[in-house]
Amino acid sequence: MNIKTKDMILVALFAALTAVGAFISIPVGPVPISLQTMFVLFSGMILGSRLGALSQIVYLIIGLVGIPVFAGGNAGLAAVMRPSFGYAIGFILGAYICGKIVESRFNNNVFKFIIASLLGTLAIYLIGIPYLYFVLKIVSHKTLGFYTLMKTGLIIFIPGDLVKCVTASLISYKILPLMNKTNSKAF
Repeated sequence: MNIKTKDMILVALFAALTAVGAFISIPVGPVPISLQTMFVLFSGMILGSRLGALSQIVYLIIGLVGIPVFAGGNAGLAAVMRPSFGYAIGFILGAYICGKIVESRFNNNVFKFIIASLLGTLAIYLIGIPYLYFVLKIVSHKTLGFYTLMKTGLIIFIPGDLVKCVTASLISYKILPLMNKTNSKAF
């Protein structure tokens, strides 16, 4: 993968924005509500699939080496055993999927961006919810039914995530053509 300096800066910027999003959070249980997912969606839609996913890999590495960038100020390898860590892993796939859909040649309109953000968010859930179950049930030995799992790991997030999806989509739809225009002139 050949990465330009401009791309490295943007990858670092979106990793940092994801970290900032972790500090804008509301503790509601084992997984807090945060602005991280909005920045993950931005990273995929604005940077594209590869660089968006790379920004989230950088974010995870920064947290795993001990810098407190995860929700709740957590960091280090101990964060892997937190119920919310699966969602952070899902950020990589979520950004990748968002980017892939936006990169497609199919109907370049705002609805494509909204679909990309919804499917990116779904990818985060697809990794986060089973991981949440594993940590709470197997590691923490908590009795957890299906409804409780869905309420704790999904239902509580849906209203906010829908707002984040629409917001990220509308902003990305407007910003991306401007970035592409600037890139063709400056780089």
